Amino acid sequence: MSKVVRFVASLAGLTMATVPSPFAMAQLDLPRPSPSAKVSQVIGLTEVSVEYSSPAVKGRKIWGGLVPYDQMWRTGANQATKITFSRDVTFGDKPVPAGTYALFTIPSKAAWTVILNKKADQAGTGRDYKAELDLLRMQTHPKPAPHRERLTFLFADFTDDKGTLDLEWDKLRLSIPIKVNTEEQALVNITKGIDGAWRTYANAARYLAETKKDYETGLKYIDQSLALQEDWFNLWIKATILAGKGKVKEATAVGEKAYQLGQKAEYFFLEPEIKKTLGDWKKKP
Repeated sequence: MSKVVRFVASLAGLTMATVPSPFAMAQLDLPRPSPSAKVSQVIGLTEVSVEYSSPAVKGRKIWGGLVPYDQMWRTGANQATKITFSRDVTFGDKPVPAGTYALFTIPSKAAWTVILNKKADQAGTGRDYKAELDLLRMQTHPKPAPHRERLTFLFADFTDDKGTLDLEWDKLRLSIPIKVNTEEQALVNITKGIDGAWRTYANAARYLAETKKDYETGLKYIDQSLALQEDWFNLWIKATILAGKGKVKEATAVGEKAYQLGQKAEYFFLEPEIKKTLGDWKKKP
């Protein structure tokens, strides 16, 4: 091989080694047009989470444009939006077992159809989707909302028993009510969880008194707690139960004892509340 040929060959090799391939350039870390998002909320004892991709308006006409009316939509971008319930819920007015589902919608000007499909992982409304796997279909009405550039799911107005899942994009909000069975689940947990520990009985009594106003059962549990160990915490719970039953004089006496024990305790975190409540009770005839 001549010197000229060897030089040309080495130059070609050097050029190939220094110029990045198209595959290497494809690995650039850049923002996605529709980034992934996930939102979750515990409602009572039930966790509800939504996984989706969030497209932007970018000056486009969304409703009746980018998202056509009266056609099934994956309710996001890239893949069908997924919704997961850790326990059984009521979604809208339909019962839904715990599990993960694909969330589809059919937008229209007046009312939207909301669909939960049992096949959670699917690309969208093409071949993957099978109507026979729909768990439910329901209708709900969109409302005007302040402009939101990116599609967003969020939870609003939630309590221990219910919440609202909102979809917001452009100038529209779609709200879906969710109800959970917190009271029934909590009572089952109380029944199963009473293990002889004084704190367990005390927490069960407190829940029953504050949430269900079941003072008789609460008094039964708090007396079992006190029989195992007397503490400012369970004494105070008994005082609040007695007050709830209208026995303010007895409640004040037990509350005073709770306050005195609390003064000697390392963590007397309810001191301001107890002091104020005792003062209010003493003012009553």
